[in-house]
Amino acid sequence: MLSLQALRRVRGTRLAFTLIELLVVIAIIAILIGLLVPAVQKVREAAARMTCGNNCKQLALAVHDYQSGQNKLPAACMRNNTAGGTLNLWDQILPYVEQDNVYKAGTTGGANFWDNSCPGTPSGTCRTAVIKMFQCPSDPSMSAGYAANQVNNWAGTTYAGNFQVFGLASISGTAGGTSWTAKYNLANIPDGTSNTVCVAERYAACGSTGNLLHWPGGDWNPNQWGVTFANSPWGGNWTSTPQLQPNPWNSACDPSRPSTPHTGSCQVALMDGSVRGVSSGVSQPTWQIAVIADDGQPLPSNW
Repeated sequence: MLSLQALRRVRGTRLAFTLIELLVVIAIIAILIGLLVPAVQKVREAAARMTCGNNCKQLALAVHDYQSGQNKLPAACMRNNTAGGTLNLWDQILPYVEQDNVYKAGTTGGANFWDNSCPGTPSGTCRTAVIKMFQCPSDPSMSAGYAANQVNNWAGTTYAGNFQVFGLASISGTAGGTSWTAKYNLANIPDGTSNTVCVAERYAACGSTGNLLHWPGGDWNPNQWGVTFANSPWGGNWTSTPQLQPNPWNSACDPSRPSTPHTGSCQVALMDGSVRGVSSGVSQPTWQIAVIADDGQPLPSNW
């Protein structure tokens, strides 16, 4: 039996880690963090890809709603001398993506859409009206809703419409120049809505140019043709497959092609509203068939 003095000595003893034990614990924590970070990044990328795919789908469905309300598809670039002046593809569908306030601001005041007053924006005009739905969270060329080379100057977007659907027909704009309008509607696309691309990802900034949300597009410089891709008859690599993670975006990105920040595939929405990923394995002829609305060719097996 311990004496009172011995018992006091035992109770007074303090346990502590040795230096080796402390280093082992730190090493274990570091290993666990190293294993956890890639997993978190994968979950974050999966969530961003899902958001991006949903945005593509919502844009395609807005095109459907526009057709239902206007009895035609929106135009790649519509010039007119009424309120709003020149409107690009995305500006025309704003009322159908719950952005009627921006649409009304942009079509009120007599100037072109992007120069009309939009209170609360950095420029006070609609060119700087940022809309979250038009942004992919993973786009490295986007900065707080703006194309990285156009911060507080032009709002950006990560999505572009297929010019081969929305811009094949040209008519004289009532304000001068050319309006590029849809040749078909949803009911008579020769290749069918399930075989024709409607929307694809494209970086908000591409070299010195940008995929600018409210930029008019049309028959300007081919590198500044607005929020559409596959812009024939202008040249460029319009039939080329989407770029997967072009890096760095300010030199490797091709503005005439869709481009994606995601690994493995580019998110696209078809004209029927369905969404799919186009992988790096798709061939150039297959992509061209999917983009052109009236080539009469079935999609090959590698689609």
